[in-house]
Amino acid sequence: MWTDLREATQLDRLIADSHTNPQVIFKHSTRCSISRVALSRFDRTSPMNEGAVFHLLDLLQHRPLSQSITERFGISHESPQLLVIKKGICSYHANHLEIEPEEVFAQIDG
Repeated sequence: MWTDLREATQLDRLIADSHTNPQVIFKHSTRCSISRVALSRFDRTSPMNEGAVFHLLDLLQHRPLSQSITERFGISHESPQLLVIKKGICSYHANHLEIEPEEVFAQIDG
């Protein structure tokens, strides 16, 4: 389901892979109740979209990587935050309780 995103090399690979398969990054704060709610919406959604790869970034453990994502895609940091990466660019992003699995899956398939 979720692949832990921990290193800059993983981000580089994720971006390269986005040219063949959409990539989803969920920026998650383990101290934030809204983040837990948004993440649990995906955990209750079954099955996860098979056409994409889902990455989970622990913001508290990997702040520099989160900042790299912000700089790379030009999307202001929020927590929680979800980004869909296609063909090397962020084609969709949502923050807080705007993160809805159905909308994310529509963006992946669209």
